[in-house]
Amino acid sequence: MASPHTASQEELKVAKVPLAWRDQCSALLIPLNTCRRKSYYLPWECENERHGYEKCQYDDMMRRMKKMSKIKLQHAEELEDA
Repeated sequence: MASPHTASQEELKVAKVPLAWRDQCSALLIPLNTCRRKSYYLPWECENERHGYEKCQYDDMMRRMKKMSKIKLQHAEELEDA
């Protein structure tokens, strides 16, 4: 299931996003990288884009952690039943 923050493969290819960064937040990374290039990577520029991207990354990590804990709990229950 595609997230609203996921860019298409064609958009990622045009933006030259490396494969390692093509995740659930890739649509937020494209404008962030564009802003970074325009501002010569000045750390005080592109704060809104950066915070939005970092929030998306955090939310994705929390979602994966909850899913993993649910899988571990199910696995532990299966071992108890066996």
